[in-house]
Amino acid sequence: MKVFYDRDGKTLTVWFTDRSQEYVCEETGDEVVLLKDRAGRVIGFEKLNFSVPDSDSLRVVLETAPAGA
Repeated sequence: MKVFYDRDGKTLTVWFTDRSQEYVCEETGDEVVLLKDRAGRVIGFEKLNFSVPDSDSLRVVLETAPAGA
């Protein structure tokens, strides 16, 4: 998983797999863009108009779920 925060562009992009697999993007209407591979599987997302106050740093917390959940 890779997480990119662009403070100037105000975007947060999260990739669940290799970003070179991106084939198409789909806007959800909620300032979220789904990044999909050729098979239509979501391989990441981009949150538009995302910002963190200048005094704060971006913290990412990951949780795992049991396989098949």
